[in-house]
Amino acid sequence: MTDPTGAAGAPEERLVRLREVMSEVTDRLIELMGERRNLAIEIGRVKKELGLPVLDPAREARMVRQAAVRARELGVDPEMARDIIWRIIASARAAQGGRRPGWPDPPRDPAR
Repeated sequence: MTDPTGAAGAPEERLVRLREVMSEVTDRLIELMGERRNLAIEIGRVKKELGLPVLDPAREARMVRQAAVRARELGVDPEMARDIIWRIIASARAAQGGRRPGWPDPPRDPAR
């Protein structure tokens, strides 16, 4: 069986490579969390333009439940998935309400 991390070799070499891969995964996770938040904010802007309510608690709850189901299917802790999605939703809500909980607002579409 091939090691997908490329961490074959002496234990010290494996440890260094595994840590490098972990850092790369962390960077990707952070990028994806920011991307999801930015999408939520842009969806809110479009909903506002359409005259729709920006907040949709029922849909948010469905998204969180779906994330938990998908996490379970993938062997990931569903509570962790729920927590992450809720936190991203809360951050997007705060940004839409003009509050900044430590995250910068996403770049605006230059066409606007």
